[in-house]
Amino acid sequence: MCGIFGIISQETIDNDDLKVLGSHARQRGRDSSGLISFSDNKYEAKRADYDIKKLMSEVDLKKSNLVLGHSRLITNGFADNQPVVRGGVCVFHNGIIVNDAQIWGRIKSPRKLEIDSEVIAAIAEQYVEEFSTLKGVSSEIFDLCVGVISAAVLVPALGQLVVFSNNGSLYLAGKDGVKYFSSESYPLRELGCSNIKNIKNNEILIDVPSSESIELSDSKKRTKNIIPGFAINKNESSLLEYPQHSITRCTKCILPETMPFILFDMEGVCNYCHQYTPRNTPKPKEEIFKLVEPYRRNGDLDCIVPFSGGRDSCYGLHLVVKELRMKPITYTYDWGMVTDLGRRNISRMSAELGVENIIVAADIEKKRRNIAKNLKAWLKAPHLGMISILTAGDKHFFRYIEKVKQQTQISLNLWGVNPLEVTHFKSGFLGIPPAFEEKRVYMHG
Repeated sequence: MCGIFGIISQETIDNDDLKVLGSHARQRGRDSSGLISFSDNKYEAKRADYDIKKLMSEVDLKKSNLVLGHSRLITNGFADNQPVVRGGVCVFHNGIIVNDAQIWGRIKSPRKLEIDSEVIAAIAEQYVEEFSTLKGVSSEIFDLCVGVISAAVLVPALGQLVVFSNNGSLYLAGKDGVKYFSSESYPLRELGCSNIKNIKNNEILIDVPSSESIELSDSKKRTKNIIPGFAINKNESSLLEYPQHSITRCTKCILPETMPFILFDMEGVCNYCHQYTPRNTPKPKEEIFKLVEPYRRNGDLDCIVPFSGGRDSCYGLHLVVKELRMKPITYTYDWGMVTDLGRRNISRMSAELGVENIIVAADIEKKRRNIAKNLKAWLKAPHLGMISILTAGDKHFFRYIEKVKQQTQISLNLWGVNPLEVTHFKSGFLGIPPAFEEKRVYMHG
């Protein structure tokens, strides 16, 4: 889940335009970065495990007439970065291929890297060997790969660049004879580009300068893995097992006696059950069809679906696409606590339903460092009221969705939430009794 961008020109590119594209890609992830440029009849690729803003300040692009860039939210392949370069094929990829391990058993090329995006380069490498062109390569990649694939594939020896996407998270535009592409349409509109095209389930082949080689350099400074591999620790797992306990639970809803302000009657039923009233009355789905009708935009994108990759938002997205027949953009805010499984669900669902995903990501390494400090301080002086620090990202979630609405010019949000998933325990652990009369999900904002 990253931001990719590029400018292809006959003349020297406008550095200010490049900064606009780079800074917007940066909001999608800033864990690492990469650039490919062409000048003095040669291609140069630079990869770095730090912010694209810093990388762009270090690389001299004043004479370049082609620049492709990438700002990465690391999902896997900690030691690897983009562009992925193998066999004369260079790949920038936004998305997650969730079945990359299976694909390596179906193609001839051996795996060399951890990063899932390498499989795109390997498929393209075989395709070029057989057909001596990139034309049609996207179909081969779409047939084999599961998950979001929005990519730019460059083969310098052929003088060809192909851009393609299976979910629409890629846009191509022009200005004054110069071609631009970006993971989102907003920066292209900011640059005053015309004829902005959404690339979805197709590819566009672009002629670029040819060269027999590409110079590649890496800057690696990070020593800590942001996305460590999952491993089961038997000793730690055993601590979670309680074969015998004496905790009293509600005989109706099984809430435990540790729930703040809980009381049980003679039958063992808790006061939360006695105070419960249905939070809403289910209505016919035809009513929501009428409600959303004014927001439909004649085939254009017409709503935003906040999307975490969890159960409720996945099902909500399914209903919006399949039942309401609307054309949504999904929005995700990643503040460091989005799980790997959640990210993979986002990729799988976005690709399957063919919906664009706009992701806004914090500085993950910095955020996780701060979260770790808070949790360690909490463990030194435990207080259950501090459990809310694990939902601190909600504030920025709401902040950035307003920004996304402005950028996309879409005013309608459609949420998938569970009205039964209330969190009285948070205020309870702070010593505040539950407000049983609460009628709205977000009573306190």
